[in-house]
Amino acid sequence: MRKLTTLAGLIILFAACRNSEQATLPIYGNRDTKTVTKDGKEVVDTIYQTIPDFKFVNQYGDSITQKSLNGDIYVADFFFTTCPSICPIMHRNMLKVYNEYKNVPNFKIISHSIDPKHDSVAVLKKYADGLGISGNSWWLLQGKKDDIYNLSASYLVRRPEESAKELFIHDGLFILIDKQKRIRGSYDGTDEKEVARLIADIKTLRAETNTEIAQ
Repeated sequence: MRKLTTLAGLIILFAACRNSEQATLPIYGNRDTKTVTKDGKEVVDTIYQTIPDFKFVNQYGDSITQKSLNGDIYVADFFFTTCPSICPIMHRNMLKVYNEYKNVPNFKIISHSIDPKHDSVAVLKKYADGLGISGNSWWLLQGKKDDIYNLSASYLVRRPEESAKELFIHDGLFILIDKQKRIRGSYDGTDEKEVARLIADIKTLRAETNTEIAQ
């Protein structure tokens, strides 16, 4: 009986550990360390890869930078409005994320167009209207092509490119970014199960952030 009780206790402890681990999402990307002074003592601090600053324009013609996202958890992706393949699937799935969190404060979706020559502000607004999105929960961003392409590396996605047929090639990933601009998750935007995981992970990340604030 004692052995059974001990075994049951170990199972409960293991489950509790798993739940504890699942309560925090991993942090992706390169990292470095530096020595800092805290409370009069030198400690080693970890410096994580973050999304660098940028300056683009959204579907309303507003200038958007990283400062526009201060205090926000956000999901980012890359697309173009004339995409005949994965983009329509991606954004049908992104609508599920949008509808789940559009009324939640401190949450955004940003979609970077990789075809800024065609995807003007007016085109992006028409595309947004076609999706049925409004307000400031989901921004479609347009900017200089080189700036957009170079930024993709910071999100750990494939750098967009043009094929011989002048079609744009890009990853269909949704990238989850925390309030510190760190990458916390990567999801296949064409897979409904992956999008469901993203929706759950946003909830986890919001709870993690609220816990940090409380402490």
